[in-house]
Amino acid sequence: MSVRVAVVGLGWAGRELWLPRLREHPDFEVVAAVDADPASRAAFKQATGLTAYSAVESLTARSVDLAVVAVPNFLHAEVAGALLATGISVFLEKPVCLTPAEADTLAAAERGGGMLLAGSAAPFRGDVQTLARVLPELGPIRHVNMAWIRARGIPRAGGWFTQRDKAGGGVLFDLGWHLFDTLAYLLGPARFTQVIGVTSDDYVNVDGWRAAWRQDQPGADSADVEDTARGFLVRDDGVSIAMRASWASHEKRDVSAINVEGSAGSALLRCTFGFSPNREPEPVLTVAREGATTRVEVPAEPIGIEYTRQLDGLAARLADQDNRGKAVAEARPIVRMIESFYASARSARARHAEPAYQ
Repeated sequence: MSVRVAVVGLGWAGRELWLPRLREHPDFEVVAAVDADPASRAAFKQATGLTAYSAVESLTARSVDLAVVAVPNFLHAEVAGALLATGISVFLEKPVCLTPAEADTLAAAERGGGMLLAGSAAPFRGDVQTLARVLPELGPIRHVNMAWIRARGIPRAGGWFTQRDKAGGGVLFDLGWHLFDTLAYLLGPARFTQVIGVTSDDYVNVDGWRAAWRQDQPGADSADVEDTARGFLVRDDGVSIAMRASWASHEKRDVSAINVEGSAGSALLRCTFGFSPNREPEPVLTVAREGATTRVEVPAEPIGIEYTRQLDGLAARLADQDNRGKAVAEARPIVRMIESFYASARSARARHAEPAYQ
């Protein structure tokens, strides 16, 4: 029996990423959608013949088993919490929430209602899974250097992605959350005992640095978030982390890189996460030991296959009651880390300021 799904939010992610995959997947039946925009609702109805509602209050657990929520970050806790409280389970992509208080809200709603499941794409990539398989060969892990750097990939100015009150922050919440999700997949979950971070906004309000491949809706307001975040962190297991997330840079291509250093060797994965067409030609994984570097074969995969793979196991996750509470528990250390990161960045910025790139 198929899982009855409502897509909540018909922006780029809901419309282009989730809706077509859900409609094609044998485990799911799309039965409705929700969006506040009348034009988006009309387009959905014309494309599918299904009903689109203006508010989640129109959905009930009698007709919907799962809501795939793809709304702006600041609405995640409100929308997901309302759905959970009615008994509808929720699949929510990063960030699960923006603050510890929102985590508490979601936890309370889940205890008395539907199940909350969190989405995380990178662990479903074949190259990341291959990296995970070689980690035992590296001995005790000491340090991880991870980055997701776009060449020109800033969401359109004025859209919610670049408004702090709607997104929670900038690239740290957007690309950075993916990096820390991937880190937890590779090394296991952990708290961060030390966090030093700096942010910058050199490009976010400068024409020419935006992601032309994304069909975001532009707005009138200038951006008030960071386009780059750099940090050094220490986990409670003693592993140190260096990270960088950038929406824009002077790189030729968009690149994602994870370098894991152990006592017996190191492994470097260089690829491109996400959907940007300005990508590395292919993912490359190498392992270095005692001066010798060996390339490890990784599968060649179509762009976006990791999102389909998330759906492959989603129905089984929904049926397993042991998953109840996991999404919030896994989100809490990331939310606390991000709060500490921004606090560190504010402190650094107060001491030293330079004009943005022109």
